[in-house]
Amino acid sequence: MDYHKPVMLEECLDALNIKEDGVYVDVTYGGGGHSKAILERLGKNGKLIAFDQDEDAKDNLIEDERLIFVENNFRFLKNYLRLYGIKEVDGILGDLGISSHQINVAERGFSYRFDADLDMRMDRESDFSAQNVVNEYSEQALQNLLSEYGEVRNAKTLANAIAQARNARKIRTIKDFMNAVEPKIRGNRNRYLAQVFQAIRIEVNDEMGALKAFLEQALQALKPQGRLVIMSYHSLEDRLTKNFMKKGNFGRDFIQDDYGKIYRPFKVLTKKAIEASAAELKQNPRARSAKLRVAEKAESLAKNDYSRE
Repeated sequence: MDYHKPVMLEECLDALNIKEDGVYVDVTYGGGGHSKAILERLGKNGKLIAFDQDEDAKDNLIEDERLIFVENNFRFLKNYLRLYGIKEVDGILGDLGISSHQINVAERGFSYRFDADLDMRMDRESDFSAQNVVNEYSEQALQNLLSEYGEVRNAKTLANAIAQARNARKIRTIKDFMNAVEPKIRGNRNRYLAQVFQAIRIEVNDEMGALKAFLEQALQALKPQGRLVIMSYHSLEDRLTKNFMKKGNFGRDFIQDDYGKIYRPFKVLTKKAIEASAAELKQNPRARSAKLRVAEKAESLAKNDYSRE
């Protein structure tokens, strides 16, 4: 099955700093590209746990006794590590966003290029789809998610157009949705529609909530000096990842103790996000928006997690 080429493959592998007998997690298995490369660097005693909530990912499963595949969302990282008796891991890789395969399969309803049911579920066992969002959310809620998740400039106007369209007839298909959206497109058509569909997809799959839950659990699951490697394709995901690596929480402020010492759970190894090379961009346009960030869990609370400022 044709998924996408792994983005910044060598950069991800180098960032994980793979040990032959280490235990690693790939929380976005997809087509298995990153997982396959990790397994090639592991020895016979190494182990890889791979997550993917999309049932199509199983079609790409690698036959390897060192691989444990979990068909679920990475927000359940801690539960499944406990299930398999794994207390700590040496590295965690997350390649966020959507795969080329998901976009290119018409019936999944992720792309405006096809007509199909308006779906966008990554987990097809879920009973909540894009139809629920566009038909049941208030006009204000639609405006908020289009603005926040899609950075759609005329979010208010578009939300109103969607509300008007659904009042006349329930929006069931991509064609129905496009009939409402098309007259309100501003600027580059493809870019605008990509932003709109992205916003709804993020909401349908609770991608920001899942990312927050995952990052908190990743910090707990990593060994001291274990690596957290996250590749994102959306400014919100990148900002969330950057701030968590820096502060260990999702608030605006650093956590301090009674003596004013600041909690630093990670040593951030990428002050500036790594981006794909010009050579890779020629081969793989999907890499254009990718931002790779790397952090190493502090050795101990006493030594590295606190510093005076």
